[in-house]
Order: sequence, then structure tokens, then C-alpha cells
Amino acid sequence: MPNDSSPAPETITRLMDRPDWLFLLREFEALYRFGSAGGSRPIRSHRKKVRDTLAAIIDANPELVARAPQEKPVTAYLNRAFDKAERGAVAGLGRALSRVADKLTWEYGYEKVPKALAQKYAYCEVLGPRGPVKAERLILGFVLFAPRTTYPQHSHKEIEESYISVSGDWSENEVAVHAPGSLILNRPGDEHRITTAELEPCLLAYAWVGSEGKLADPGMKLTSTRKARMVQGI
Repeated sequence: MPNDSSPAPETITRLMDRPDWLFLLREFEALYRFGSAGGSRPIRSHRKKVRDTLAAIIDANPELVARAPQEKPVTAYLNRAFDKAERGAVAGLGRALSRVADKLTWEYGYEKVPKALAQKYAYCEVLGPRGPVKAERLILGFVLFAPRTTYPQHSHKEIEESYISVSGDWSENEVAVHAPGSLILNRPGDEHRITTAELEPCLLAYAWVGSEGKLADPGMKLTSTRKARMVQGI
């Protein structure tokens, strides 16, 4: 018999092959489908964009590309955040995230991160141009904060962003307290700053909507101290 030494075709892993990732995205989709817009038209429109785009991505069964798991100092608080999420309004999403916790790639996203912030903040992308679930028109992920954290003033050019609290209380621009289940919408260019409660960590889910080019290279930058003070009227 002839000896066929040609290499076997490479197997592509897709979303449907990994149920834990699939159910995590379905929890995200349900959150944006059934959550309240609070009477706000912009929030209602944003929710629709996120869930419709996500539903189409799930139906397309995209490629799943494994990334090397990576921790940051703040991930020491992750188990506590999961414990608190179990008793909150978004328990399903927190539980689904815990199922893939050992596969998450936590990162900073900024070229320069203040030393204090590097100990108290990190995010992980679960769907987007960089994976692990590949998508070009939407980014979904989670950001984790330690207690008593101030995430400095920043904005996202040409990107519409929403945060939904999964675990812990937080404040944006120090004008209200947001509990698990609450949603905040930041339109492109909106300056915002996040502060977290004194005793417990805070885990937020986020969604970014924008052009493919912008999502592939968001150019994350913290607002300069001088500009942040001007925005805050200091």
C-alpha cells in the first residue's frame, strides 16, 4: 500500500464544540434581551444592537481560539466576586463565567498602568477580535475591581459601551450607586470614572459596539490628569 505521509488536516474548534463558552454567551444574550431599559431610548437601542449582533454571532458558530490563561493581582478577589454573584440579580452570568475561570486571560489593556491601579484592576475579553470567541462587530468581556478602587477618568472614541454589574456595588462619576443587575451606557467619547465599595470586589460585564476597525484597535488611554480635572470642574 502507498505510504501517505501528508499531515492530517488541522481541526478548527468552534463555539458549539465548547458548551461552557456557548452558555456563557447565551447568558449574556439573555441579559441584554430581558433586562430593563428603564424607559431610556438610547439604552433600549443599545440593548437591541448587542443582543441582535450576539445572536447572529452565536448562530454563525464562530471559531474558538484558545488564549493562554493569565492572572493579575486583582484576580485574588475573583472567587469572592463569584460568591457574591450567586446571591445577586445576575447569578446565571456569574455562574457561567466561573465555569471558564481557569481559561480566562486577564490583562490591563493600557501601555502604561499606574502601579496602584495594576494591583486593583484587570479585564478579560471573552468575545471579540482577539477571542477566545472570534467576532469582529462586538466585544464582550468582564472587568474586575478590588475594594476601594478608583478607575481613572477615561473615554472610548467611536465605541459605545455598557456596563452591567454582576457582583458588588459601584459608582460612575460619583453620582449614583449601582447594584448588581444595573446597566450604565457610555456613548462614544463620554468621560467616565468608576469607584467601588469599601469592603467587597466588583465584577462588571461590558459590551462594546463599534466599527470593525475601531474594535480591532481601540487605542485605550486614560485621560490626562489636567483634562480629568477640567471635566470634573475641579
